[in-house]
Amino acid sequence: MKKITNNTPTAELQALDAAHHMHPFTAAAALAKKGARVITRAEGVWLTDSEGHRILDAMSGLWCVNIGYGRDTLADVAAQQIRELPYYNTFFQTSHVPAIALAAKLAEMAPGDLNHVFFAGSGSEANDTNLRLVRQYWHAKGKPTKQIVISRKNAYHGSTMAGMSLGGMAGMHAQGGIIPGIHHINQPNWWVEGGDMDPEEFGVARAQELEAAILELGEENVAAFIGEPVMGAGGVIVAPDSYWPEIQRICDKYEILLIADEVICGFGRTGNMFGSQTVGIRPHIMTIAKGLSSGYAPIGASLVCDEVANVVGEAGDFNHGYTYSGHPVAAAVALENLRILEEENIVDHVKNDIGPYLAELWHSLGDHPMVGETKIVGLMASLALTPNKATRAPFKTAPGVVGYRCREKCFGNDLIMRHVGDRMIIAPPLVLTRAEADELIKRARKSLDECYADLVKDGMFEAP
Repeated sequence: MKKITNNTPTAELQALDAAHHMHPFTAAAALAKKGARVITRAEGVWLTDSEGHRILDAMSGLWCVNIGYGRDTLADVAAQQIRELPYYNTFFQTSHVPAIALAAKLAEMAPGDLNHVFFAGSGSEANDTNLRLVRQYWHAKGKPTKQIVISRKNAYHGSTMAGMSLGGMAGMHAQGGIIPGIHHINQPNWWVEGGDMDPEEFGVARAQELEAAILELGEENVAAFIGEPVMGAGGVIVAPDSYWPEIQRICDKYEILLIADEVICGFGRTGNMFGSQTVGIRPHIMTIAKGLSSGYAPIGASLVCDEVANVVGEAGDFNHGYTYSGHPVAAAVALENLRILEEENIVDHVKNDIGPYLAELWHSLGDHPMVGETKIVGLMASLALTPNKATRAPFKTAPGVVGYRCREKCFGNDLIMRHVGDRMIIAPPLVLTRAEADELIKRARKSLDECYADLVKDGMFEAP
């Protein structure tokens, strides 16, 4: 059997990739023509590609490599677990030590009474679980009509059928529709949708859309509301401070379960262990993944409060689960990841050191002629690009054209900074140093400068 090694020429790897590998969220024909960038190794916050370029990964892979790349102890733990017990399921009244230990650790770490853990293989799967879980909960409570889950437009809750349906990405909905019983209200994106309203007034108004939806749909039909504390894949949308307290009030008033999707925000990303703590909400269910293992092994989970877990548990079999629920290798890796997160005080590093330092640097980008808004919470941040800061105008080009151009400049400058529409976003590993933050901003500013110059030259730095 031929072994694919890092010594294989890039062109050969790209040809094999184009011939056989179907990429997520990718136009296959365009990528085949361009050729994929092949990443061969990583250390800390740095990637190396097959051409030897050293790239600053300001996206933590996919928002997940919280403790940084190259942690040997995670490899050691995985190898040991593979030798001892590489796999066993948690169906049929069976368990194993890694799943037991990880569930106990997560219950200890989680806020409030989130003392129960249902394991999955990813955040998408965990949100599938949540949809099943809340509907089963209300059925067991004698309220079977409470089926509808309310979410938000532009939210991201995964790409399985249920995760995609819970999310509010129109492009995803267009490729397969959404399952019944899910309703979407508007997002709290003041920059794009706030009009002449004050941000705090806008935050309350957007939160009150939840109350209006509950009244329209009927409280007896609404099971839960799901939201990310900070909307990640939607563009690092930070709600006004007035938003989440009003959401909490409404959920409390109408007996609606609150699901916090912490797949991105969890495990230190926002400067607290969980984003729910940052925005001050009390979820009944919390979706976790990504930072749970820092991406070293695929694992996700639903953290469930006592009330929901007890009601579902007493109702008989919960006919739901996955082959890899609580996979022993993934669970062992997650436990070691959490040990490192705690022993190295990484969350404190985000909250009191690198977070404030990066925030100062990030906000300094607001003086750039094409940056209209800078947002940052912990180590997730965004820039809104605009040709007119005063009016918050979009560009005359189709949405995302300028953002894509800027992203390509970033990639050309060996900086992984993504775009969502005409918003640039980062979420670097939580172990980022001050020197690396300086380098990140240096490369970001260079990329903005190059993009701006091209837009002016091409007559594109204009509003509609």
